[in-house]
Amino acid sequence: MNILVAMPASPEHLEKLKAAAPEAAFTVKDPSTLTEADVKASEVIIGNIPVGLIPAASGLKWLQLNSSGADGYSSAVPSSVHLTVASGAYGLAISEHMIAMMLMLMKRLHQYRDNQHSSLWRDEGSVTSVEDAVVLTIGLGNIGGEFARKCKALGAYTIGVCRTEHEKPDYIDELYTSERIHELLPRADVIALAVPGGNGTTKLINKDALSTFKHGAVILNVGRGSAIDTDALADAVEHGKVLCGIDVTDPEPLPREHRLWRLENALITPHISGWFHLKQTLDRIVDISAENLKLYISGQPLMNTVNRSTGYRNMENRY
Repeated sequence: MNILVAMPASPEHLEKLKAAAPEAAFTVKDPSTLTEADVKASEVIIGNIPVGLIPAASGLKWLQLNSSGADGYSSAVPSSVHLTVASGAYGLAISEHMIAMMLMLMKRLHQYRDNQHSSLWRDEGSVTSVEDAVVLTIGLGNIGGEFARKCKALGAYTIGVCRTEHEKPDYIDELYTSERIHELLPRADVIALAVPGGNGTTKLINKDALSTFKHGAVILNVGRGSAIDTDALADAVEHGKVLCGIDVTDPEPLPREHRLWRLENALITPHISGWFHLKQTLDRIVDISAENLKLYISGQPLMNTVNRSTGYRNMENRY
């Protein structure tokens, strides 16, 4: 069995993968250097290879992505090929990024940082607290769930929204399905989006939705930029209606000339909350891949499989 590892892998990571598949032959390559010959020879690929190379992977039987979503791959990968994602790897890194953004905006640290660059010693006024704040988290997967759990630990009242009904976690005070979102928005002091692209999430937060927000509410987005109407968001921030912390934008990258860059109460990071910036994230991706290798070799159902009709991870056999 030829296994191509198309993501960063330390010697320790590679040893863990080899221990899961001791009879396999492993090749490790940077995705940017891959050729058609590399993917053609591979039965299993671990990592996000360029989508354009998928047709050349004639021997591919299973693609384990290192991302938590399968955007662009669901339709490109043949239905005969197993497709799995790394859900469960990113909750720690991205939820902490969300907490940091939320606290920065609540405590006006973004304004004080701006003042520091101007050598300006000035009191910027009142702040808000996570304690007793109503935090609405839309999307309670690994990322949204970890964020809501941390907010609950900080004393927030937590409301969660899921695509389908399931048992309420103990860190959620109220749980609803997606059709209830718009009646929940006016209640929230913080609205956090951790949803995938497409499938009903495009411009979920638009001009009409933003008009129902509390004055001074904080909106966070770490899922897909397409979930928010960017121009409507810029209007709301510019007029003092909301504060935003976003790690994803639409379009992405956000054009240099876009006014959102220059708005005081917009905090923007360039889609870096996940990726491999935190060591534990890559460690967890390798753990998921190694566990799935064991399942693949033994012929058992894989974890984190993608439902091709919805683009979402199947909830059965999740990591």
